[in-house]
Amino acid sequence: MHLHLFDKQVYADRRQVLKQAMARNGLIVLMGNEDSSMNYKDNAYLFRQDSTFLYYFGLDTPGLAAIIDTDSGEEVIFGNELTLDDIVWTGILPTISEMAAMAGVSVTKPYNQTEQYIKRATAAGRQVHILPPYRPENKIKLAAWLDTDQAGLAQFISAKLIKAVIAQRVIKTPLEIAEIEKAVNISIDMELAVIKHTRPGIKEYELVAKAHEVAIANNARVAYPAIITTHGETLHTHYYGNTLQEGRMVLSDIGAENAMHYGGDLTRTFPVGKSFTTRQKELYQVVLNSMNHAITMLKPGVRYKDIHLAAAQKLVEGLSAVGIMKGDAAQAVEAGAHTMFFQCGLGHMLGMDTHDMEDLGEQQVGYTDNLKKETTIFGLKSLRLGRELEAGFVLTVEPGIYIIPELIDRWQAEKKYTDFINYDTLNTYRDFGGIRIEDNFLITESGSRVLGKYLPKNLNEIEGLK
Repeated sequence: MHLHLFDKQVYADRRQVLKQAMARNGLIVLMGNEDSSMNYKDNAYLFRQDSTFLYYFGLDTPGLAAIIDTDSGEEVIFGNELTLDDIVWTGILPTISEMAAMAGVSVTKPYNQTEQYIKRATAAGRQVHILPPYRPENKIKLAAWLDTDQAGLAQFISAKLIKAVIAQRVIKTPLEIAEIEKAVNISIDMELAVIKHTRPGIKEYELVAKAHEVAIANNARVAYPAIITTHGETLHTHYYGNTLQEGRMVLSDIGAENAMHYGGDLTRTFPVGKSFTTRQKELYQVVLNSMNHAITMLKPGVRYKDIHLAAAQKLVEGLSAVGIMKGDAAQAVEAGAHTMFFQCGLGHMLGMDTHDMEDLGEQQVGYTDNLKKETTIFGLKSLRLGRELEAGFVLTVEPGIYIIPELIDRWQAEKKYTDFINYDTLNTYRDFGGIRIEDNFLITESGSRVLGKYLPKNLNEIEGLK
């Protein structure tokens, strides 16, 4: 085991900020994750620690939990020491107390004592604060410890704790930005390997293999299942069995998660052969123009929802120029006609999670009490970030055009948006596919900066990589 941590003072300082935000409010329980069996007990999925546990304690090992007492200031890490049987299989690993010391924690207890601490607190009428559990094993344990069923856990999920954690984690420190940038640079190398290996006649899964190879060679892993497809109109496809054909495009949405569990999230769309077709070039430039316009708007104080809508208007203007759309672009966006082509959101927060802190709730992370998330409208219901930007946010910008035949048929039959969509022209694009371009940005005091080294995205640059 090789633990990758920041200096222990980083974690001590983070916990101190949390204690101040939650002062005299009872017990905070933060659950680490455990190994999760895949198809039989000893064959586990690749272990991934809970991101909030990592943020406050840094310990990337299964079977840990922690308690922070906001009244006394006590911090305890709970975990079980290796038995001799364990050592036979794993070798000698750091003890729980040795690991805790790396995170600046001096008190450790056996794992089963977590329950005693919690039950003592509840018996004394003290508040117990938990974050929304997403792993079934943690739900089962917490329900038993809190003397409730899984549905009853809702009463212990703490809005105050969620807000305090988000307020800290959403602003990335220079240390974190350096780690994210490392991950973005690995992600860029993954994209370059995929683009350069692309050619007619091979399978999509051969490109997926190249992405994984680069990640593993850099002591990283993929941050999420790769989206590498010749059917770019399918937003999150994980089918890799198609054969690449001349005249088609590949959409590659991939990201690395580095040893410290910070991630990148990049997308490029490129031709299978040496060059784009005329139609592909036209719509690629429409997406790129939308992206570039969105980037100019990135700065503190601007609502990301407004940037999303401005990017959508640029898409409409470009689609109108090639005859697929018509009418006033602003009116088209207000009506929602652009969602024939842009069904998803412009971007999301990025950090230790690809959709950063999504386990804590999209409304809480990406929106505010004064700005509610839309839940019914294409585009806006998938916009994970709408709130005003602040210096220290790290986010993605990823506009796209997706031409989905089933959507064309449904809306054409309903005569939907006929004032804005030229269905006769659009139907000649039915087998076009999809285009997405995505980069990662840090919001600075005065604007933004793109993270990572340069990854080509202009038309001639993309073709030059082929």
